Amino acid sequence: MSQQDYYELLGVSRDVDDAALKKAFRKLAMQYHPDRNPDNAEAEQKFKEINQAYDVLKDKDKRAAYDRYGHAAFEGGMGGAGGPGAGGFDFSDVFEEFFGDFMGGGRRRGGGRGPQAQRGSDLRFNMEITLEEAYNGKTEQITVPTSVPCETCEGSGAEPGSSPEACDTCGGAGKVRATQGFFMVERTCPKCHGSGRIIINPCKTCRGAGTVHKDKTLQVKIPQGVEEGTRIRLSGEGEAGSRGAPPGDLYIFLSIKPHPLFKRDGDMLYCQVPIPMTTATLGGHIEVPTIEGKRARIKIPDGTQSGRQFRLKGKGMPELNGGFVGDMIIETVVETPVNLTKRQRELMEEFAAEGGDQVSPRSEGFFSKVKDLWDDLTE
Repeated sequence: MSQQDYYELLGVSRDVDDAALKKAFRKLAMQYHPDRNPDNAEAEQKFKEINQAYDVLKDKDKRAAYDRYGHAAFEGGMGGAGGPGAGGFDFSDVFEEFFGDFMGGGRRRGGGRGPQAQRGSDLRFNMEITLEEAYNGKTEQITVPTSVPCETCEGSGAEPGSSPEACDTCGGAGKVRATQGFFMVERTCPKCHGSGRIIINPCKTCRGAGTVHKDKTLQVKIPQGVEEGTRIRLSGEGEAGSRGAPPGDLYIFLSIKPHPLFKRDGDMLYCQVPIPMTTATLGGHIEVPTIEGKRARIKIPDGTQSGRQFRLKGKGMPELNGGFVGDMIIETVVETPVNLTKRQRELMEEFAAEGGDQVSPRSEGFFSKVKDLWDDLTE
């Protein structure tokens, strides 16, 4: 089966620069990310393909080889660029760059075949912001209950003056082997639980854990244009790893409060604005609020009906981390007057007597259709 051209796959030209390439990849990766497309095999495959394309094109040498030989550059050992499967390509390289391991410790490259340190847990923090804050962006200070390295033992878990020792059961390997017939079975060491080390004199402060519970205060930058469900990753701000292992990550999940005036759809804003019957009939001007906290003036033509829409260019929401700003759509709702004075009622009656119902195009058209329908009916 022939492979799709990497440039076409990412929707970019062959002379695309690094910044535009990265932006195109990020947009597609967000669209096809498994978190947004659960149980969707087609989206998962697409996600893998765009990751593979980006891994090649973002690398200067790989891209040069691809431009010259195409996919064949990575199929038969052509050139020294190396390709997926031959030159150390790993989907997690690209995934880590934009998303990181999600909630619970995915793969982490280790430095050999020794025991793997137990990475700290990822944390989730839910944050609610207003639509105005999503428009402007903001920096928020948050407090997160987490675990941090013990200061007394500096995260080792051992009492100051002592240090962890190699496990005498596994010899520091973290694993033990046993022979069962013709097979060699390897399992986690039951004494050190895979760490390869044991603590003879545990720290009195953390009781050998190497971590203690503490509230951590952090500054979180919310970029302009974030949407409902946007996830922000703070690398290394999760729980501390056990006994000197790397910390986890902190994920900020954003939700946006409903706005009393505006409805959002992507970078578009919608607002229903009531207008008096007299303004709708005779025409005039109205002022409407904008999300940036200002006012915009709109000309209302005479004879405006409910539901008529007016577009305000550049008054919508900004694109995430981009310069583009959407539009705002104003939808008019013509109000029927209530609590008329005696004189107002007299004027309305005079208007009706002068054939007021004959200048209402929608109702006239509707009842004309009704009349045609009734004429076709037989008893």
